[in-house]
Amino acid sequence: MPWTVRLLNETVADELRAQPDDIRASLVRVREAITRDGPIGLPGTFVRHITGELWELRLKGKGGIARALYVTASRQRLFIVRVFTKKTQKTPPQEIKLALVRAKEIV
Repeated sequence: MPWTVRLLNETVADELRAQPDDIRASLVRVREAITRDGPIGLPGTFVRHITGELWELRLKGKGGIARALYVTASRQRLFIVRVFTKKTQKTPPQEIKLALVRAKEIV
């Protein structure tokens, strides 16, 4: 059974639309790889564990770098709960908190 990758809601879709074209294209490529191989099958350069159930997809383009925070659910589903432009070395704590709050919406 292949993995599915979904955006949690329209707010997350808006966050993604606000990113530059090359960052959105990077997510499309990573999304295709996850659908084919699952998140664990990705090279370590794309995925990093944040805390608990929260993971990070690293997105890069000429326009800068961004992160998509996600959680997995049963039946091989991955939900992206937050997309943001990365401006600091570490993932900001407020981004992690927001993602964890949003992750509670998944049933």
